[in-house]
Amino acid sequence: MRIDLEKTLLNKIQPLANLKATVSTWQADGKKVVFTNGVFDLLHLGHVTYLAKAGELGDKLIIGLNSDSSVKRIKGEDRPINDQSNRAALLAALFFVDAVVLFEEDTPFNLITSLMPDILVKGADYTIDNIVGAKEVIANGGEVKTITFVEGYSSTSIIKKIKEREL
Repeated sequence: MRIDLEKTLLNKIQPLANLKATVSTWQADGKKVVFTNGVFDLLHLGHVTYLAKAGELGDKLIIGLNSDSSVKRIKGEDRPINDQSNRAALLAALFFVDAVVLFEEDTPFNLITSLMPDILVKGADYTIDNIVGAKEVIANGGEVKTITFVEGYSSTSIIKKIKEREL
């Protein structure tokens, strides 16, 4: 089976202005829109499992992806390992992901309040009271959910393992 990369993958990566219109259409059609966000630097089983579970909570899954400059501010100068174009394309390649949108800020607050998803999802290492945008989504009639991570998987641990092997 041949995949038209331009149509299948890259069309899922949308600027916020376009995605706002898409989300409005989905919601008008009665679709439940789920939003989550992250760096997703070295895509691994933990990420894929988390994202698949998030996707199961609704009809459409949007991923807010930290831009390279945002990642550097949050994680340090050595990150990201993969640039934002590569990270976005890998996420878009997942069949259960409907859209990927990049953001430059340190938090996805502006994305969340612009898109106003029906369900906001973060990892279970967060509590609802410290999830950015939770208050706004709930006030708009939406839900906020957390998902437990698969133990033993993180980009940081993979990077550490690689560095240890280099020594």
